[in-house]
Amino acid sequence: MYEYTTRKTSELTAYANNSRTHSDEQTKQIASSIKEFGFTNPILIDERNGIIAGHGRLMGANKLGMDEVPCVIMSGLTEAQKKAYVIADNQLALNAGWDLDMLKLEIEALDELEFDIALLGFDDDFLNLLNDDPEDISELKEEEYSEKFSLIINCDDELHQEVTFKKLKSEGYKCQVQSL
Repeated sequence: MYEYTTRKTSELTAYANNSRTHSDEQTKQIASSIKEFGFTNPILIDERNGIIAGHGRLMGANKLGMDEVPCVIMSGLTEAQKKAYVIADNQLALNAGWDLDMLKLEIEALDELEFDIALLGFDDDFLNLLNDDPEDISELKEEEYSEKFSLIINCDDELHQEVTFKKLKSEGYKCQVQSL
């Protein structure tokens, strides 16, 4: 059974073993999204105000100084179901892909409407790659890397590639993307 309600942010308790992380930059993005669009995705909680899904949304709400947030009470879940949903809620979204041609058209349309593209959550590197002409992205030349070591990582989709690229780049690796 689910019940829509509001709760004071101070009454909500984060799940201590939440494995999903939220950087300060991402929390700012969430706060900007809430400010622009409203609080469109309630925080999912159990009967004791424990957060099942929505830790990042709560962080964004706190950044905006919100005292109350919309919630959905998910009654009757077992401890195993709660633990599993904390993970599944995040991972299932990551399993989706992008139709990059359609995404490019939509972003271009928003840009023409003078909408703040930064609110979409993509970084500049991704937007620049999205705008590159695929024929302009040359294939890696073997002689350029004859004295270097290379590692090839096969990604399931563009999002997996983007996440992997960002992670390796943030750790100081020099990375290039190549379509196979």
